[in-house]
Amino acid sequence: MNDSATRWQQPTSECRVVKHVMGETCIPKNPKRLVTIYHWTLANALLLGIKPVGSATSGDVLEKDIPPYLKQRMAGIKQLGLQYQPNLERVLLAKPDLILGPETLRGTYSITSQISPTVVINWQGESSWREYFHFQAEVLGKEEAEQQAWNYYYQRISELKTALNNQYENKTVSVIYAWRGSPMIGVNTKNSFVGSILEDIGLKRPKAQNIVVPGGGYQVTEENLQDIDGDVIFILSDDKKTIEALREKPLWKKLKAVQQGHIYFVGDWTWIASNLIAADAVIDDLYKYLVNTP
Repeated sequence: MNDSATRWQQPTSECRVVKHVMGETCIPKNPKRLVTIYHWTLANALLLGIKPVGSATSGDVLEKDIPPYLKQRMAGIKQLGLQYQPNLERVLLAKPDLILGPETLRGTYSITSQISPTVVINWQGESSWREYFHFQAEVLGKEEAEQQAWNYYYQRISELKTALNNQYENKTVSVIYAWRGSPMIGVNTKNSFVGSILEDIGLKRPKAQNIVVPGGGYQVTEENLQDIDGDVIFILSDDKKTIEALREKPLWKKLKAVQQGHIYFVGDWTWIASNLIAADAVIDDLYKYLVNTP
C-alpha cells in the first residue's frame, strides 16, 4: 500500500498533481469511482455531472438522514458513515479512485490516502462555499459545468428579482436558526450561505445581520431578540418543541414580523447547505413565501 501511495505522487499520462490542504496528490484525470465526504461535496459533484459511488453524509442511514434537497438524486450512492466520521471499512469496500472532502478529513487523511488518492479542500465555514465549489470543479476538471451551474443560478436570481418587483425595497429579511433544547438563537449574517443569496437578490438585512463574521453567523439569547427582528423572519428549524418555546417568549411577541404574521419556517439543512443545488431550493422557498404568499 505504501508503494501505491508513493506512485500516486508521480504524474503520469493517467494522473495529474493537485495541490491541496494536505500537500500534493496525483489524482486520476477522469475519476470513475469518486467518494465524497460531507453533503455539500456530494452535491457539488452531482451538479458537475459526476455521481459518486459512495458518500459520508449527515447521518448513518442515507434514506433517512440525507438532506431533503438531495433525496431525489441519491439512487445508487452508497452510504459510507457519518460525514464527521466516515466508516473507513465501507470506504475501502467502495473501491474509490478518488476521495474528496473538507478539512474534517484531516484526522483520517493518513488512512484514506492509503485507500485512494485523497484531496482535502479548504473550508472556512459557509462564507467559503463559492470558493469550495470552484476548487472542487478544478480538481474534477469540470470548469465548464461549473460555469453552466453559475449561469443557471444567476438566471434564477434575475427572474426572482423581477418577480419581487421592488416589493421588498424598503423591508428587511431576517434569517435565524433555533437549536433543539437550546436557549440560544443563531443569526445568519450577510456572509453566510443564505446571506450571500439574499445579497445577490438585493434583499436588505436587519442592521445586526448586515455584517461579516467568521463562519457567517453568531448566537444571541432571548434578551437580545431585537437582533433577529425584521419585516420578514425565516426560521431554520422544524422542531416543534423549539418553535413553541420561542413563541412563548414575551420579547418574541413584540417582534415586528411576529405581529404582522411574516414568520416562515424553512428546512435548516437546505438553508445552510452551501451548494448550488441547495441554493436552487432556497430560491424556490423565496418564491413561495415572498412572491406567492398573500
